[in-house]
Amino acid sequence: MPATTLTRTPAAASAPSEAAQPAPLPCSVAVLIPCYNEEAAIGKVVEDFRAALPDATVYVYDNNSADRTIEVAKAAGAVVRTEPLQGKGNVMRRMFSDIEADVYVLVDGDDTYHAPSAPLMVRRLWEEQLDMVNGARVTDIVAAYRPGHRFGNRLLTGLVAEVFGHRIHDMLSGYRVFSRRFVKSFPALASGFETETELTVHALELRMPIAEVKTPYKDRPEGSVSKLRTYRDGFRILKTILVLVKEERPLPFFATVFGVLAAVSLMLVVPVFLTYFQTGLVPRLPTAVLATGTMVLAFLSLTCGLILDTVTHGRKEMKRLRYLSIPAPNCAPPKSEK
Repeated sequence: MPATTLTRTPAAASAPSEAAQPAPLPCSVAVLIPCYNEEAAIGKVVEDFRAALPDATVYVYDNNSADRTIEVAKAAGAVVRTEPLQGKGNVMRRMFSDIEADVYVLVDGDDTYHAPSAPLMVRRLWEEQLDMVNGARVTDIVAAYRPGHRFGNRLLTGLVAEVFGHRIHDMLSGYRVFSRRFVKSFPALASGFETETELTVHALELRMPIAEVKTPYKDRPEGSVSKLRTYRDGFRILKTILVLVKEERPLPFFATVFGVLAAVSLMLVVPVFLTYFQTGLVPRLPTAVLATGTMVLAFLSLTCGLILDTVTHGRKEMKRLRYLSIPAPNCAPPKSEK
């Protein structure tokens, strides 16, 4: 799909004609909007998603905003709740815990995502019985998707893809549609912007049926400021990826540590062995002790990897069973026998 240019004009902001009067959806839908100081944008976001999904309930979760975000969201027709723990991940945990629906639409409150795409994403998830539909951002607007952010997203998405599978191309998108069984089986351990990484890895690890659709992306309205800190949040996301690799792929992770330590030990001990073969003496005793200790640590790391791999396998089975205990989208639970 070619890149789509979206500017802030009335024509571009309006939904397509087929989305202006969408057909009723066959399921209950909740639109989840985490917010922090989005007074300039939240009213438009709520109005757009109420128009795109008229049968859905729009929830705005305010995260200690210092402006009029709550008042504007209420005036636009949203159900407004609050989460005092700062951070997008904390808000996600609260929303996923509190709200009951068949399908969940997650979107940022900054008015950068395309509301008319929501019905198409919801219908695709429901009709194809998917667990997540990811909205991959498409734009030519430099201010909306800066080159540094684009590069960082590709780098981090590529790292996750190499470890967990090449199924998502925009891992850091804030526009997604989830099934109930995804939401109610998601542990939500992250506290900040790294929650998008956690969402992606959860879907990939359980091998859920997922899809990705390209959606237009635009710049923020005047008066709205991004809360993302490029370097700080980028390093936090990278740290989260490393932690998830350790948690979900312990054997490869600790085997890598084993390889590094073993290589260091061999480099240290080779000169000691050469001297010993030539003279029969070990004049560099501290080096020999250091090499021995490093090799012991290497095999200890490998042992940890083997043990944790078994533990991770059992934990993954438990998560899978929890996931399977919830009916799939568009699949009514079987009637109990009398």
